[in-house]
Amino acid sequence: MKLTRIGAIGLAIFLAWVNLAVSQKRPAPPKLPEGVRVLRNLQYVEGGHERNRLDLYVPEKAEGRLPLVVWIHGGAWQAGSKEGCPAVPLTAKGYAVASINYRLSQHAIFPAQIEDCKAAIRWLRANAAKYHLDPDHIGVWGASAGGHLVALLGTTGGEKDLEGNGGNLDQSSRVQCVVDWFGPSNLATMGKQADKPGTPVARLIGGPAQENKEKARKASPLTYVSKDSAPFLIMHGDKDNIVPPSQSDVLAEALRKVGVEVKLQIVEGNGHGGPGFNSPDNRKFIEDFFTKHLDKGKK
Repeated sequence: MKLTRIGAIGLAIFLAWVNLAVSQKRPAPPKLPEGVRVLRNLQYVEGGHERNRLDLYVPEKAEGRLPLVVWIHGGAWQAGSKEGCPAVPLTAKGYAVASINYRLSQHAIFPAQIEDCKAAIRWLRANAAKYHLDPDHIGVWGASAGGHLVALLGTTGGEKDLEGNGGNLDQSSRVQCVVDWFGPSNLATMGKQADKPGTPVARLIGGPAQENKEKARKASPLTYVSKDSAPFLIMHGDKDNIVPPSQSDVLAEALRKVGVEVKLQIVEGNGHGGPGFNSPDNRKFIEDFFTKHLDKGKK
């Protein structure tokens, strides 16, 4: 059977997401800075799914409570891993870093993914004293699907409906700042990447976005923007043909309108990721952002 032109375009977009997900599935382990210990596969939901694990990187000689940066991986919500965490170099600057896995769309549909992310934040707060973490200074950083999830963390600190039942419900899942790398912000406007069965967005919410508008709305960070949202640094490639740069434009504008600090950094010549995101200037930009919002946690 021959594919129609529209069907071929939809298939091409889907395969692009899948290829990206596969490429992120087994990234190279990060090089540990000297004097950093890593605690692997810590279970953050007691009796939970096998994906409810995180790795924690802690400077061994740091004094006092450590501000924490939590990395959330991408992979179209259907692949990816906590390995290859790009935030690990921050441990040389006096931060602790956590990198989490979460249930993928083949395991459970939304809101399972954000429930897991929130459960991880609550677990880290509940165990802050044990690991010398500062529970009042937690930032998050994620790419693609992970960018979507950190944006949700930054906008849904008070949304009890998205907390789930992953334990430590006496703790807050609110975060103090967000670095969002090219994450979708409005799933209803992702077009062919959301409106056909089997596409990543459709798999995430349980069906095509235009047939499940309320589910798409509930899964969109844009829905929850308020004056209580965390400060954001958003970075997006101007050549991104998987998540359109407009997804970051509308999120940044919504945050500005309610008076939330936001910086949108366009990475010229880059697509859905690329070397520009890890340029020395952009790495310094990210580090300065975390310093501004988390550094006073160092005690």
